[in-house]
Amino acid sequence: MMNNFISKDTQKANILIVDDESMIRDLLENTLARTGYSCSFAEDGAKALEMISGQTFDIVVTDIDMPVMNGIELAKKIKSKFTADVIVMTGQIHSYQYDEIINLGASDFVEKPFSPREMVLRVNRVVRERNLKLEAQKAHEELKDSYIDSIHRLVMASEYKDEDTGDHIVRIGEYCLLMAQKLNLSEEYKETINYAAPMHDIGKIGIPDKIILKPGKLTFDEFEIIKTHTKIGARLLSKSKSKILQMAQEIALSHHEKFNGLGYPNQLNEIDIPISGRITALADTFDALTSKRPYKDPYPPEVVYDIMKKERGKHFDPDILDIFISNFDQFIEIRGKVGTFEGEAFQDYMLSERDQTS
Repeated sequence: MMNNFISKDTQKANILIVDDESMIRDLLENTLARTGYSCSFAEDGAKALEMISGQTFDIVVTDIDMPVMNGIELAKKIKSKFTADVIVMTGQIHSYQYDEIINLGASDFVEKPFSPREMVLRVNRVVRERNLKLEAQKAHEELKDSYIDSIHRLVMASEYKDEDTGDHIVRIGEYCLLMAQKLNLSEEYKETINYAAPMHDIGKIGIPDKIILKPGKLTFDEFEIIKTHTKIGARLLSKSKSKILQMAQEIALSHHEKFNGLGYPNQLNEIDIPISGRITALADTFDALTSKRPYKDPYPPEVVYDIMKKERGKHFDPDILDIFISNFDQFIEIRGKVGTFEGEAFQDYMLSERDQTS
């Protein structure tokens, strides 16, 4: 009986059946629906792609030889844009290589004619594998979030030890994510720098509080001690297999380098400075200028704008600074959402921005 093949996961799986033969569509729909799957159908690849664009499907079962758009092209497009798994069917089995079909993005390859039992077993297997992948991904994300949370707590312990510290590290991640988006960097890079950049000052855990919290100007010797936090941070984050911590190490070491080579600790210049360091240097400077510190009050936004613009090609990468200047209000918006602005100048600026957009 068909009920013997019902998977505990089928009730939650949505399947799209794609075939230009109505008899095959009806057979598959009846077979899979009786097994517990929720089924929809399309008569060609173009219609299927339109449906996938507006609705979430877990599995797409498609014929290869169809008008308008064949199953091979459909599988390629699904693999490049969507998360559904694809099972390909064909009555011309000798015209295609199994490895070729799988490499194009299919999860399985079924020969026509097929028995209902065979198709149910194939679909059940793909659903089980899909669910296992999703569970593993969820577990990985939960572990990563817990791991990053622990690192951020350590960062907070190493920072300024004031009430704004938690907001500061969140803002740095948000600024760097925004810049990575504007630079059209990869999705993986965006996620990595969002997690890694907040660890830029982790080396300050090795700097005495009396120096970090000093309200006045640092002496030459005190500043030399402060500068060592870059190398301390890099050592703390070294020898990790995690891409996040590898980038965090890179940022910790390079975020005080300057584009003109006058930064520290290694006096790197221009593209010798990792792009993660160049991005974080700008983000950290912007946040420092707009924040209250033991040694200074925040600068008004228009003053911050002018200060940073003058550092084009000096402190900052010209291309990165130009993007920052073009999107200045978005950076200010992040600054306003995470934490609080201090001083009348910031409040007046935000009110004027609100009035202009209301």
